[in-house]
Amino acid sequence: MLAGLSVVTQAAASEPVAHTACSNVPRTALADESSQPGRIGAAALSGRSITVQEVTDNQRLSPGHPAPAFTLPDADGKDVSLSDYRGRKVIVYFYPAASTPGCTKQACDFRDNLAELEGAGIEVIGISPDKPAKLAKFRDNEKLTFPLLSDPDKSVLTAWGAFGEKTMYGKTVTGVIRSTFLVDEKGEIEVAQYNVRATGHVAKLRRDLSV
Repeated sequence: MLAGLSVVTQAAASEPVAHTACSNVPRTALADESSQPGRIGAAALSGRSITVQEVTDNQRLSPGHPAPAFTLPDADGKDVSLSDYRGRKVIVYFYPAASTPGCTKQACDFRDNLAELEGAGIEVIGISPDKPAKLAKFRDNEKLTFPLLSDPDKSVLTAWGAFGEKTMYGKTVTGVIRSTFLVDEKGEIEVAQYNVRATGHVAKLRRDLSV
């Protein structure tokens, strides 16, 4: 049990973990990319880094809360449920958009650390608003070896507090809040981290979990 760990609103950058290069990822990965190009995606498309200053009016999960149930299609259109992982620990992480620089860096880091995580009895699921066809291309291009699930109506993201209003550059916008959770064997939240940084996040998570 990870005594003392609670909701984290800004994960610090950490030393790099050795990994296979991801395709088309700039040296500086983005802190966040929106699935709504008309609102905050323009910054992502221009290559500017984004700092999330504050998250407002979102339901947040904390350690000890029951993890909200879900059943979502994976990259092949096959339904995957959180209940499928009952009796095992699983990392559920939410990211804004497949194939964007920050999300690619984060996914590749999970891929490259998957053996160590699984060796500690922890599996990984990634969830975004992308449709299965886009997820399949993302998976194949980056050789990702864990499930990517599609939540196009953002209902699961919202239930987990990973979608909603946030303040960026002094303006309130609505988008995906990059977030990571560890769900324990009983289906309860063990670790909840909001507004994590794409780069260095997996290395820090492994330190937090002593993996």
